[in-house]
Amino acid sequence: MTLDHENRQEDDRCAGCGVTLQTADSERLGYVPAQALTRTPIICQRCFRIKNYNESSSITLNQDDFLRLLSHVGSTESLVVNIVDLFDFEGSMISGLPRFVGKNPIVLVVNKIDLLPKVTNYNRILNWVQRQVKEAGLRVVEVVLCSAKKNMGFERVIEALDEHRKGRDIYVVGATNVGKSTLINRLIRDYSDLDAELTVSQYPGTTLDLVRIPMDDGSSIIDTPGIVYKHRLTELVNKKDLMKLMPDKPVKPLVFQLNEKQTVFFGSLVRFDFVQGERQSFTFYTSNGLKAHRTKLERADELYAEHKGGLLSPPTLEELEELPPLVKHTIRIPKGKPSDVSISGLGWVKANSEAGADLVIHVPKGVKVALRESLI
Repeated sequence: MTLDHENRQEDDRCAGCGVTLQTADSERLGYVPAQALTRTPIICQRCFRIKNYNESSSITLNQDDFLRLLSHVGSTESLVVNIVDLFDFEGSMISGLPRFVGKNPIVLVVNKIDLLPKVTNYNRILNWVQRQVKEAGLRVVEVVLCSAKKNMGFERVIEALDEHRKGRDIYVVGATNVGKSTLINRLIRDYSDLDAELTVSQYPGTTLDLVRIPMDDGSSIIDTPGIVYKHRLTELVNKKDLMKLMPDKPVKPLVFQLNEKQTVFFGSLVRFDFVQGERQSFTFYTSNGLKAHRTKLERADELYAEHKGGLLSPPTLEELEELPPLVKHTIRIPKGKPSDVSISGLGWVKANSEAGADLVIHVPKGVKVALRESLI
């Protein structure tokens, strides 16, 4: 029995979530290993992992499908849990979320606080997030900081859900790589024994099916696929380089004292030019797996041309050719205001002086660069 999306049969559907089964691509929805086709009932690998290992998968979908999904959520009575990545706050926020989810309350779970330096004041971080959320026009009933991976702050996540859920279903939404699967798996452990069958939950306008995880009180946790945002550097790079970009332990901030007309490269992916301003320090909050190289601005083009994909890596020269070309973002750091420049998928740079500075940030075309109030 061979299954693929070109050779569909109506009964070739997952008994758990209802998605059309296929054996061709483990990254796509409905994947089932060929040897599992003899089982009765047949369930997709995603449902199998949730049911047997409490392991939610990282299936993804594009922005149009995701927005349709959110519109569907607006017609339900649910609690929406929006997970964002503190290390890529701007890049992982879902713009216009309240517009799509209707009157349903939103709990914003800010994950990966374990990546911040150990001396971090979490109350200050919470206040910063609340200000950013208000500025973005996102109305939430609560903001919770946590690390799903390190089990930090998770008790407060459960308390917040209990407080705001009022017996309703929980829809969990978020971009890729924000730690959604880790959090879903924790919710399963706290709310569900998974004795009941996983059920289909289709939404109009797409072929995507959601996995509905039964909770002990009869309502469900609905696991939604992660949205792919192409403005994040982490979505553009090769999988092996993803591990270098995404820290897995607290970052050790890198401080450079720079004169104007100096440049810092992060591989061949990002170039930071300090164009004009008095001598000052900049703190780079990036993965410690990524090496930084400093040079003079006048030599930067030449250094890049000679050493991209080599000394300046990741990525390799071949992989670099598959990425969009670098484009410039001109940033003016205002005087008297501690500011960060966030580079989606890389981290952020803090300008430590209040003297102001003129910067040019070079990133692959489409990657989001933003000026913001300092996080730390």
